[in-house]
Amino acid sequence: MLLAMALALTACGRLYDLPPPEGERIVLKPAELATTWTDFQDGTLTLKQDGTFVADNVCIAFGWEEDLTQSGNGTWKQSTYKKQSFLTITFDAAHPETKEREPDSLAALRTGNELRLWAAVGDPDHDHPHCILVRPAG
Repeated sequence: MLLAMALALTACGRLYDLPPPEGERIVLKPAELATTWTDFQDGTLTLKQDGTFVADNVCIAFGWEEDLTQSGNGTWKQSTYKKQSFLTITFDAAHPETKEREPDSLAALRTGNELRLWAAVGDPDHDHPHCILVRPAG
């Protein structure tokens, strides 16, 4: 009976969210964040020391929208929670498709010699890849 119920629930929707990417939580200094980060489709996010950024076709995490990228300028700020850095980026202009100007929040991870900033993207009931930005952990 329980197995049939679990299968029925699975058919209606996933019982879990796509897990975060591999890596250990890390706290980054602002100077470590202020560099160019690249996503898996060669989009870039260049964070500047003065709290501004320039983005070129970088993946963004906006609600449940999938495969969205954005270019432009904006501001960024860092926060820390439970021994992990979080980066919030806000574009100066609204996204051309969604017409929204919501801030994106990315969490920091270290995987071997690579630093990552990531955010979940898309409907949690589907296996859409996360938005992941990387840079060498030099």
